Amino acid sequence: MASSHHLPEIASRQSQVSEAEWALRVELAAAYRLVALFGWDDLVFTHISARLPDRHDEFLINPYGLMFEEITASSLIRVDMNGNKLDDSPFPVNPAGFTIHSAVHAAREDAGCVLHTHTLNGVAVSAQKGGVLPISQQSIFVLSGLSYHDYEGVALRDDEKPRLVADLGQNNFLMLRNHGLLTVGRSVADAFLQMYLMETVCNIQIRAQAGGGELIPVNPQIIAGARQQQTQVTKGLGANLTWPGLLRRLDRRSPGYER
Repeated sequence: MASSHHLPEIASRQSQVSEAEWALRVELAAAYRLVALFGWDDLVFTHISARLPDRHDEFLINPYGLMFEEITASSLIRVDMNGNKLDDSPFPVNPAGFTIHSAVHAAREDAGCVLHTHTLNGVAVSAQKGGVLPISQQSIFVLSGLSYHDYEGVALRDDEKPRLVADLGQNNFLMLRNHGLLTVGRSVADAFLQMYLMETVCNIQIRAQAGGGELIPVNPQIIAGARQQQTQVTKGLGANLTWPGLLRRLDRRSPGYER
């Protein structure tokens, strides 16, 4: 008798979906694997959602119960705006976990991907009254587009959505107070790179504070010009400059996501 903890066989969906959907599934599965590879996962909790390119009100999200390093393109599940499951799968989805994501997707036409984490340093900074401090080069890019949303308990209620999207506005970085981090991107790659920056900023801040010395703030005028500087640094390619290399790293360390 097979052990109950063994993964069930999941058939490939590649022949069942459009080329555009399959490409998105591969990208999103890669993002889940990379989140695990970078140590940002929280067991099976948190989500990365991506809007389907040919169906405005349908999204891909993780099967609830799979570890992030186990997720594949075929195991991702389509859901509607309410988090209801649209694909046959041996796994459930967590509609409650889609509350925050659905709010952002509904409010932002440009929200192709929403990435949410509960990392230790991210939550630690979210609990600090001052939030993200302008103390590193990385912080200027986050601070140029950062919002905050106050904690209202576990995000299960629809009446929180208007307040969340109002706080986010048109920014792509959101700090959920006492909860975690969230990034918004036009693509999976954009959302991932933005989370990399945000997580790095939180790591640097916690380490700098742990040193106990006086911190040197960055000049506000430098922060004001950060978006233009970021374009120069990435040669106008944004996340596309780093995403192919991240996929090569994933191919070496966690192959199989593209199945």
